Amino acid sequence: MAPSYHTRSNSFPSRPHPLTSEVDQHLRRLRASQSTSTSSSSISHQINGLQDLHDCVDKLLQLSHVQQKDLVDELLNGSLRLLDICGIAKDSLLQTKEAVQELQSIFRRRRGDDIELTSAVKKYLTSRKTVKKTIQKALKVIKNQSSSPINEEQATTSILKEVEAITFNVIESLLSLISGPRKLSSWSVVSKLMHPKKVASEETNTNGFEEMDAKLSILIGHKTSKSENIQNQLKEMESNVQHLEDGLESLSRRLIKTRVSLLNILYN
Repeated sequence: MAPSYHTRSNSFPSRPHPLTSEVDQHLRRLRASQSTSTSSSSISHQINGLQDLHDCVDKLLQLSHVQQKDLVDELLNGSLRLLDICGIAKDSLLQTKEAVQELQSIFRRRRGDDIELTSAVKKYLTSRKTVKKTIQKALKVIKNQSSSPINEEQATTSILKEVEAITFNVIESLLSLISGPRKLSSWSVVSKLMHPKKVASEETNTNGFEEMDAKLSILIGHKTSKSENIQNQLKEMESNVQHLEDGLESLSRRLIKTRVSLLNILYN
């Protein structure tokens, strides 16, 4: 799993500063948001919250008195891991968006021949499998990473470790959203979509990404012509992916800025 949260015994820097309270407020809001929903809109909101959090952290770094080289090195390693995993999420969103756009184009110019549509849907589903494999590898990396315990001597860096932890958690949630729950088979999703009354009272873990995968599987498997609703959902999915992609791009810029600030602390 992503690094766990730590409770700080001291403020950062050594004396209370308004920025410390502001960071704490951002962290509390993000934790609350994570506990209530993992939908596309909720994660998009969390990514926006991370942008505000990292803006505040960068200001706080300007006041930093962290002088231990090993601690700064650890924070730099953490920032690099965040940039790497953020890059994987951006690539996954881009590949998904391009596949959605190509499928939309096929739907728009369709002339009653299902061969081209079937081929396009299969290509989309193949692309999704590739994205899922990449994401599952990334999630394994996240789960194998752990944060070093923070003791009293490291209290000044604990707030940055908390920020790193929640950033990892949000990106992990995004990756899980894109790939879908690992324990939920594609057939179970198809079954729920085909028999809604049977599962009306059951809790489902489907999301927009895996639901689209399942509906497209039904489309080519049952030769249904009811594609208008799918076209509308593809349009909505493209919009959601674009919002997530824009948010991640902005977050990446802030992560780079934080890394530069850490490097300045190390070498100045």
